[in-house]
Order: sequence, then C-alpha cells, then structure tokens
Amino acid sequence: MTKERWRLLVAVAATLAVVAPLAWLWQASRMPGEYSVMEMGYVDHGGGPVSAGGGEGGQEGHHGGPTSVADLVDDPDRDADVEVELVAEAAEITLASGREVEGYTLNDVSPGPMIRVREGQLLEVQLRNESVEGGVTLHWHGVDVPNAEDGVAGVTQDAVGIGEEHTYRWVADAAGTYWYHSHQISHEQVIRGLLGPLVVEPRKPEAGVVDVPALAHTYAGGRTINGDDGDVPVTVEAGSRVRVRVINTDNGPVRTWASAPYTVAAVDARDLNEPTPVADRWLTVTAGGRADLMLDVPEDGSALRVQVGAATALVIGPEGAEAPPVPEPDDGLDLLSYGSPADLGFDPDEADRDFEYSIGRRPGFVQGKPGLWWTINGHMWPNVPMFMVAEGDVVRMTIDNHSGDVHPMHLHGHHAVVLSRDGEEATGSPIWFDSLDVQDGESYEVAFVADNPGVWMDHCHNLQHAVDGLVAHLMYEGVSTPYRIGGDAANHPE
Repeated sequence: MTKERWRLLVAVAATLAVVAPLAWLWQASRMPGEYSVMEMGYVDHGGGPVSAGGGEGGQEGHHGGPTSVADLVDDPDRDADVEVELVAEAAEITLASGREVEGYTLNDVSPGPMIRVREGQLLEVQLRNESVEGGVTLHWHGVDVPNAEDGVAGVTQDAVGIGEEHTYRWVADAAGTYWYHSHQISHEQVIRGLLGPLVVEPRKPEAGVVDVPALAHTYAGGRTINGDDGDVPVTVEAGSRVRVRVINTDNGPVRTWASAPYTVAAVDARDLNEPTPVADRWLTVTAGGRADLMLDVPEDGSALRVQVGAATALVIGPEGAEAPPVPEPDDGLDLLSYGSPADLGFDPDEADRDFEYSIGRRPGFVQGKPGLWWTINGHMWPNVPMFMVAEGDVVRMTIDNHSGDVHPMHLHGHHAVVLSRDGEEATGSPIWFDSLDVQDGESYEVAFVADNPGVWMDHCHNLQHAVDGLVAHLMYEGVSTPYRIGGDAANHPE
C-alpha cells in the first residue's frame, strides 16, 4: 500500500470516527411524526415497587394499563352549575394605550374573560376554535382537575381544530386564584394572548373584602395588567379592604410590592398559615404562579399603589385618587420563614417514592437540531424520565438546577409542599405550590401525595424552555393515554 493511500485511509477513518457518533446522536434525537408520550424516555420508579413487566429504569411495562386518561372525569351525570362559552380567534389586540398587537383572543378580548365559580360548583366550559391555525386547548393552570380535563394536546385530549369544539367539566373543589391558557403550541399561543383569569370563590365569601385581579402579561415586549398599560386605576371606597390576586402569565418571575404593608394570604391558590403584615419587601411571583395580597386602602381618600414589576401598577382608591410611584424595596420576602408551621396531613419522611429532577444543559441534538439543550438527570429530550407512582404514594422529589438559568417548575394535577431549599429546612407556613422558581445553583426538596391518577406533565413554565426539551411526566400505574403527539390531530403541547 502506497503512503498516499495509507494517508487517505487514515483520513477517512478519522472522519468516520467523528461523523458516525454525530450521525447516531442526530438519528437518536429524532421522533417519528406521530408517537405517544408513553413511548418516550425511561421509567423511574423512585425506589418504589416495580409493576409487573417493568424493570427499574427500563422500557418494559412503560405502556400504562387498562385505565384511559379519557375516563378520568368528574361526575358525568351531574348538571353544570356554571356554564361558559369561549371562542378562540386569531385577531389584532388593541391595548388600553391604543397600541395594537397581532395575537389571539377569547370572546374578542385578551386576556380572556374572567371566569368565576363558587367552591363546590361544577364548571362547564365549551371551547370553540373560530380561526386559530394549529388548533387550541385550555389548560386550567393550578387546578387539580381530573386528568381528562387537563387540556394538554396529545396527552389528555386532541387539539381543537378550526371549526371544532371541546367541552371541559370539572368540580371546583379548592378556592383560590388560578388562570387558564392554551396547551397547544403553548410557547407561541400563550405569549400571543390565549389565556385568562380564573377565580374559585370560597363557599363563604369574605365579608367586606373587595376582590381585585391583577393578571400580568407581556404583549410584544410591553407588560400589562389585565390588558392595560402603565398605571391601572381601580375604583373602591376609602378604607376598603382589598384582596389583590396577582397572576403571572409570563415566562419569567415578576416582583410585586406596595405603598402600604400587605399580607400574603395565599400562594398558588393555597392559604398560608398565620401570615403577618409585610413592609418594605418585594415578593417574587413565579412564572405561572399566583399570590393573593391583602391590603387596606387609606382612609384619607388617597390611593393605594400595588406595583407588579417596575412599569405597571394598580392604583386602588376612590375615583380620581392618586398614588405616587413607590421605589422597589432593597430586599425580598423569603416565604420559607413566613407565617407559622402547620400539619401537612402526611409524613414526608415515610415516602414511598424518592425522585431526582436535576436540570442541566449541554450541547447535542433535539429533534435532529444541533444546539445547547436542557437536560433532566443528564439526559436530553426525548430520553427523559417518566416518574412512576401508584395512587396513594407519598412522593419526595429533589429539584436541583445547575443549568445557568432560572426555571419555574410546574407539576400538573398536584400541589407539592416545600420541605427545604439548599438544605435549609422550611420553618414558616407550609408553601403548597404548583409553580416553583428554581434559581441557578439552587436545590429544593418537595413532597406531595399521589392522589390524582393520570399522566401529568412536569415541566418548566418558561414555555420556550419546555419546547427546548425541559419536559418530563408523572405517570400512575395502570393508566394510559390514547392520544398521540403529532399525527392527524397535529398535537404539539409545547
């Protein structure tokens, strides 16, 4: 063999040594045009029992069981107490400032209509898609609905195409502040306006308290409150007690503070135990999260100012009353030591499952595209964990973030309680959350009871992060889904 031929063979071999692994990684990252989420990744039993046919970390037994998510509904024979119709359209949105943005509306407005229902009532919502290309769904963010009503395209239903309708029915069994949004192409549709506020009122409303929603959403780079720019006046009588329901629908956290002391009454629709007044502190509201603030409007006829970020505020008081700008406080409120401890109703130290949700980032391929992608437990999508539980399990999960960015983690269908952050035990009121800000370098221990069977998303609610692979699922033994990602229904939840 000549020297030149030998050099050529060496060069070819070296090229293959580089190209072949890349080609394999490229091919392994691609998913077919139609697939089930139950065919993705690997099963993680969290140290709990392995169901028949399934091995720890293996693919066998990964295909669920005889119960379909479509059958997991509230009483189908019960008449609805509250009925709502929502029509989704592609439209131009005119903000209060006169600025116009292209987006989506529900019943001709964005944010969509406020839905109010009383605790214990059955809500029925009929969604019709008038003109939204790609289809729509409605996810009831923070409401622990039966799995069939969760509104995730390709997991709990098919997307609703143009000219089609879908009906949601569920019992409002927990009072609090929530919101709703599309979970079909969510990283685009939510940003462009397919969302709205939802309040479940307590069976016995608070006497003398004025309810004030404050839904924060950014349209085309400009933050709004309830669809309005800048200072938003809210007319109430002097001396009124108000509950301001801050709802953060954006992809990142927002800080809120006020011109007077406030009490954090609830976080993510769960009351805090023995909260106390807060002064000169801002509160972080996680992306997707909510916080209820209780405040008193001044008796002297002036207004109360509640900032939601630096550029937008509610000005609450008698008609025409003003409130000067309030500088952002230097320090934030740490909820881990706020309020008083209370019984959790279960013992996290007797957990049946113990999971790790470790968030990182590394170069690779996702759906055949090269880039720098999020990882879960060292794996890139679609090789992500399916956290397997049985109904009644006590579940502990450690969420740690070493990815270089903040991640608002959102578990569907459940509320979890914070046990610790960076090894420091929570000492205040139990913080029951459905959306949790995990900063870069932070680690949280959380726990919950698996009491809502189904197949549930557990993902980052920075929705661009979700579409870039930061999505896992919580799955109950014996449950399967008939719905598929892609396919004729063109289901794409992120």
